[in-house]
Amino acid sequence: MTALITRDELRAAIDTDAVTVIDALGGEYYAKQHLPGAVPLVLADVDAQAPTLLPDKDAAIVTYCSNPGCANSTQVAERLTSLGYTNVRKYKEGIEDWTDAGLPVESA
Repeated sequence: MTALITRDELRAAIDTDAVTVIDALGGEYYAKQHLPGAVPLVLADVDAQAPTLLPDKDAAIVTYCSNPGCANSTQVAERLTSLGYTNVRKYKEGIEDWTDAGLPVESA
C-alpha cells in the first residue's frame, strides 16, 4: 500500500521544490487544472515515460488524481513502486480537496 501525504505536507513540499508531483489524470483534466509544477503521467505511460521524467528512483514523488474515489493515483504510485521507485506517496484527497481549500492551480 502506498503511503499517504496530507495537503499541508504536500503544499510545504511543493513550496520548497522537495517533491515531483504526478498528475495521474492527464489529458484534458491536466490541461484544465493541475497542482503547481505537476507533470502528467497516466498508468498506460508509466513504463515508457518514468525513466525520463523521473530519473532519480530515490527522489520524493507524490501522485494525485481527482478525489478519494479516483483509483488513478494509486495505480500510478503502485506501478512506480514496482519499477523500483522508493519514495512514492499519494495525495488521496486529490485536486478537489486542493481547490476546495483555495490553493493555487495551474493550467496548460
